[in-house]
Amino acid sequence: MKNIKLFTDSSVNPQEKIGFGSFLIIEDENLSFENLRKTIKTKKFENTSSTKLELQTLLWALDEIKNKNSLIEIYTDCQNIINLKDRREKLEKNEYKSSKDKLINNHELYKLFFEKSDKLDLVFIKVKGHKKNSLKDEIDTIFNLVDKASRNALRNQI
Repeated sequence: MKNIKLFTDSSVNPQEKIGFGSFLIIEDENLSFENLRKTIKTKKFENTSSTKLELQTLLWALDEIKNKNSLIEIYTDCQNIINLKDRREKLEKNEYKSSKDKLINNHELYKLFFEKSDKLDLVFIKVKGHKKNSLKDEIDTIFNLVDKASRNALRNQI
């Protein structure tokens, strides 16, 4: 089975409800950082929030993976995504509703996430964002490329 590394991050302007999601798919471990930087994809999302944007970006990235028969290691700094599989049983049991019987925010995205995670072999790896350079390893350095791509796209939009 092939092993794919997927790095995702996003940056949102909550007042404008716009944001940019970025991702990087690594199938070839021998690419230089410069070549990796060139393969980062970025997309604008409207009417979004930070939580919603992280999910939108991940779902978009998963759709872009060609070889679905792979182990996909997902690197993210989003705690919501990291914890989502653990929350699944309760979300489904409650039919994605709050204690006041109101559908929770992003319920459609959560359902889509679970559908995709049932079909794909996903492993989630938490990356601590914004580390000091002296503490960064190769994964942190690659993640930083994706983080910068989404932040720069948002900055250039505003």
